[in-house]
Order: sequence, then C-alpha cells, then structure tokens
Amino acid sequence: MDAALMAFAADGTVTHWNHEAERILGWSAEEAVGRRGLAGWAVRPEDAEGVSAALAAAMRSPGRQVHDFALLAKDGHRVLVRTQSSAVRGPDGRAAGAYCAFGESHTQLDLERAVALSEALFEDATWGLVLIDADLRPAAVNAHAARTFGTGRSTPLGRPLGDLLAQGVEELESALQHVLAEGSPPAVAELWVTLRDGEAELPRRCWRSGFVRLASPLAEEPVPLGVAWLFQDVTDAKRAEQDGSLLRFRAHQLHRAGRAAAECPDPAEAAAVHLDFALAGFADHALVDLAGPPAPAPYGALDADAAWDADPPPGEESAPGAAGGPDRAPRLVRALASPAGAPGPSEAPPATGIPVAYAPNHPALQAYARRGAVRAGAGPGAAEGWAAARSWPDGTVHGLCVVLRSRGRTLGVATFLRTAARRPFDRADADYAEEVAARIAAALDLAGAAGA
Repeated sequence: MDAALMAFAADGTVTHWNHEAERILGWSAEEAVGRRGLAGWAVRPEDAEGVSAALAAAMRSPGRQVHDFALLAKDGHRVLVRTQSSAVRGPDGRAAGAYCAFGESHTQLDLERAVALSEALFEDATWGLVLIDADLRPAAVNAHAARTFGTGRSTPLGRPLGDLLAQGVEELESALQHVLAEGSPPAVAELWVTLRDGEAELPRRCWRSGFVRLASPLAEEPVPLGVAWLFQDVTDAKRAEQDGSLLRFRAHQLHRAGRAAAECPDPAEAAAVHLDFALAGFADHALVDLAGPPAPAPYGALDADAAWDADPPPGEESAPGAAGGPDRAPRLVRALASPAGAPGPSEAPPATGIPVAYAPNHPALQAYARRGAVRAGAGPGAAEGWAAARSWPDGTVHGLCVVLRSRGRTLGVATFLRTAARRPFDRADADYAEEVAARIAAALDLAGAAGA
C-alpha cells in the first residue's frame, strides 16, 4: 500500500512492517518484526512514553486516533510522521492489537492542503472555477460558476461550451487549446461572452480569466488532464472604465474643436470645424439643416392663415412651424454635410435654397418640433431602402437628430448617422450630440448675424 504500515500485538510486539515503512525509516521488515515496542530503535527513549501511551489509547478507543510523532530512522535522523492508529479486534470483540498507518507529516499536510483548497474552490470561492477536460468540455463546476451560468453544478458537465455561451466561445476554446499545447499563460485574459438563456441571448459580460494546465502527478511524462479555468465577472468595472475613457476623449475633442474654431475668421467655417471634430469616434456621417422660410399655404387657405404670418410679440418665439400655420412643418435646407464617400472635411453645398425632401414624420422634423433629440434605427433586420427613404446615405442604420438652439431660437437640426459597424445611439450619445449642436448653433447664429 502507498501508506507506511506497522502493526502491534496486544503486548506491543511489532507484527507487521511494510515496504513504505522501510522506505521512510530505513528499517527492514526482518529488523523490525518481533521487536517489543519502538523504544530504543525507532523512537528515542525520551519520546517512547508518549508513543506507547498513544498506541495503548488506540487499542482502548473505538475508531481511529490521529497523532504526530517523531520517529527515529536507521541512520539516526528524526522523521516527523502523522499516524492513524486503530485497534485490531479478535473474534470475541476484545482488542488483539493495533495497526498504525503513517506518512511523513509534510507530505500529509501537502495532501490535506490540496484537498482543502479543492473543496474551498468548489464551495466557497468568489471566482468561478471550471475544470475543462482535454475534449474542451466541463468536467467539474464550482458553485460560483454554476450561479453565473444560471444552471446547476451538474448540468454543464460533458456538454460543449457552445451550449453555455452564445458569443465568445471561439475565443475561449482557442485559449483552452493554447493552454493544453503550450502551458499556462503568463497573464490573465479578459473575454467578452454572451450566455445562452434558452433561445434568447443575455447581455454581453466581461470575464477576467486565468488558465492553469493540469497534469497527472502519477505519470512518468506530463500528460495534460485538462485545464482549470478561473474567471471573475468584471463587466461593471470594464464598462465604467470604458465610459470614463469615452468621456475624457469627448471632452478632449470638444476642447480641440473650440481651439481650432477660434482661429476660423468665418463663423460658418467654425461650425464645420465643430462638426468634423465631433465625427471622430462618434459617427460615420453628419448633416446640418437650417430652417428656411415655411412652406406656402395651400391654395385658397391664405386668408385663413393670415393671422399666423404676423411676427410674435417681443421676447416670444413662434411655435415650430407656426409661421406658415399651426400644422405646417418647417422647411429644412442643407447647410453642412460630411462626405458620404471618402473621408474629408464637411462642406457647405451650393446655396440653392431648395429644402431637403424629408417625409412628414422624418426624425429631423420630429426633433425640430420637440426641440430635443430623436433617435432612429433600422432594427435587427434592416429593410432595403430604409436609409434612402429618410434621405440619408446608403448603409445608414442608426440616426440621431438634435436641434440647433441659439439665443432662444431653433435654427435647425444636426443629424449624426452610423452604419451597421457601430452600435445604436444611446442617451450619453444624445447628450454629447446636444453639446456639439449648441456650439454649431452659436457659430451659425453668428454667421447669420454677420451676413445680415
């Protein structure tokens, strides 16, 4: 057996002594069997009384007794061992002797630590732990990982990782294959994954992951048993880090745009500078439409709407579209546009005064009427012609329209557009677009005042 074993008769005579005991202490079975007790040869005289008392107690007590002893090897050095002793009973139930299984204490402590660590990792750890076999299938899952997956600890066992993850499984399997072939990586990795929930997909999560290759300690050559994958969900921290980095970048862009616009002698050119700086990392295209004269009243309705043609009292602004009647939408004329093809600076189209052919419920008209931001998206299955129907460049799937306000007046609408390669606009994007629109509106208002 792997453990060292010695056995004693009721009078303390050694009756058994195996090869492992010989390896640890150096005494052969021929030298040990038949001796009375261990004092004087396997135990120092000053330690003999404690060892004898422990063996006698094991013969009188039920179950096993665990003790740490300092035994004496044949070459004279002391060996600290951990023993498990138990009585050997005869047919009549009386103690006929005792056996004592023992091993070197440091080896036993290493084993106990390994077992304790394994149990703690699988029960109490705040990191997820998954043991992956050589076929890249989970072989064991701890409690934290099971809660993260939203399953029981036995449910993922033996199943492909693709049954658990909808996105990120390729990156994970690539990392596992690398670890099996090359060994544990020197640093942790951050993997963005999406869990499966039936047929649905949950939001993306960022898992900070570490990998350790497992090899059998019993094989002559290291044979990989699999990979221990430890991970921790750091999605909130990563998103906060990304949001902070994005805010710093946008603030820097606004600062640079303000410095560059201040050097422009023409306020209209300054408005184009603000638009170009806003596009970096934010949108693929941008449009600026200014409100022109309202559409004329339908034929025969001039007298009915004459009251709406009067200027509003000082300090008050006409309602959006009021200059041509309460139900008339404003006419938006293109003032600036970024190139839809090759990248380049925004330019003003020829001043024809022809309004953009926006449909009645166009997001730009809605933003003008609401004096706020309006987001529009083509949705998951973007229909062909969605962008063309809104007079936007081909490939557009996300739009954000914000009003241009200056000195209490609505001057027009700024529109930012994204292709399918970018995510939809969110509330933070709308806030940034409104800040840019305020600067563009101030420049255009100044240009109009200078032109007047």
